[in-house]
Amino acid sequence: MSDRDTLLTLRVPLYGLFFFLLSALLLPLSAIAEESAEPVCIQCHSKMPEKYSAPVKLWRESIHAENGIFCNNCHGGDPKDAANAMTPARGFLGVPKETAIPAFCGRCHVGVLNDYLASAHGRMLGKGGPTCVTCHNNHKVVKASLDLINEKSCSRCHSFERARLIRDAMKETEAMIVTIDGRINSYKKFGTDTEKLEKELFSVRNRFHTLFHNVNVDLVKKETTRIQGDLKKIQAALDKLDDSREKRKIAGAAAISLMLLIALILHLFRKTFD
Repeated sequence: MSDRDTLLTLRVPLYGLFFFLLSALLLPLSAIAEESAEPVCIQCHSKMPEKYSAPVKLWRESIHAENGIFCNNCHGGDPKDAANAMTPARGFLGVPKETAIPAFCGRCHVGVLNDYLASAHGRMLGKGGPTCVTCHNNHKVVKASLDLINEKSCSRCHSFERARLIRDAMKETEAMIVTIDGRINSYKKFGTDTEKLEKELFSVRNRFHTLFHNVNVDLVKKETTRIQGDLKKIQAALDKLDDSREKRKIAGAAAISLMLLIALILHLFRKTFD
């Protein structure tokens, strides 16, 4: 074997060794990069005493954490510079006063803010009425649902009777929305064009969510009846898809059965001639 052939033979394992060592070096670096992806406020507060680390623990269990909403998204500041993270020059807002909480949250939740301000709760802002954090919590923010309308929370300020009537009126509608959403997603997985149905459901769901801050029982009942009417139209469209899919299944089964029958007949003919 010539020297050139020897070098070519050695080059392949050497390349493999090179890439192995490179991967071994890059893996720890990727882990460090992933760890440092969190803003400095989380890294810093996590190591502090309970008083200052508690918000981080609560945040980790929140819908905000689940959706990648970090401290700086609400409180401002520089998420990458520990020395200047809490300076006004970097946009740090700090903790809002009670009356400023709705506007603070409303920077992202614009529609919800308008619904809240128009409600009896919103009209009591600054007069002892509830703010966003009263029901949704401040750091352990929970997903908006009818579960938030419960006796433990509502009876802190007033009787639960009115809230119970509102929740009961909305339960059936919410169940319909969840069921329809599941049906649409199942068709989407099969490649069916569901864009129109998704848009219709999105629009109806938004109308439904505007009722969450309304405390007018009669209005909630009236509007949920209308919303259910629109949801039934979407259900009817899904029922048509179900019928069409079932017919395709029957037609497919019939076609396969016919092909098998033809194959059997041909086989019998062949045996007869043989």
